[in-house]
Amino acid sequence: MSDFRNRPNGNYIYSANWHELYVLTEHWKSDLMFYKDDLMFLDKLIDTHVLWISKEEDLEQVRAIEKSIVETNNKCIILLERVQLHLTHLANLIDNPFTYDAQKFRNEHQQLEDDFTAFLKIFRTNRKEVFEITEYLIESDKLIRLLTKNS
Repeated sequence: MSDFRNRPNGNYIYSANWHELYVLTEHWKSDLMFYKDDLMFLDKLIDTHVLWISKEEDLEQVRAIEKSIVETNNKCIILLERVQLHLTHLANLIDNPFTYDAQKFRNEHQQLEDDFTAFLKIFRTNRKEVFEITEYLIESDKLIRLLTKNS
C-alpha cells in the first residue's frame, strides 16, 4: 500500500522541533486548499457532462460520484479547520514551549497526519472515478454523434 505522508520517515514527528512541524502543517494546509479547489473543479466537470447521459445506470453512477465528492469536500473543510487550529497551537508552542504537553501534542499531530493521509486516499479515488466516468461519457457522446450524423 502506498504511503502518502509528506515528511521524512521514522520518528520525525517525535524528533522534529516545533518550527519544523509548523512548516509541515503549513504544507498540509496548502495542499488541502488545493484539493478543495480541485473538488469544486471535479464537481463542475461532472455537471458539464451530466447532460450527455442517456442511460439510467450511467446517471446513477454519476449521482454516486457526486455524492462522494460532496462528502469528500465536507471532510476537506473539516480537516482544513483542524489544520488551522493545529497551526495556532503550534504557533503558541513556538512562542511558549510549556503551553501544551509535548507528548500529547505530538500524538495529536500524528493523528492529524493519519487523517490527512486517509483523506488524500479518498480524494485520489474520487478524482480517478470522475475522470473515468467523464471519459466514458465523452466517448459515448462521440459515438452518438457519429451514429446520428451517419443516419
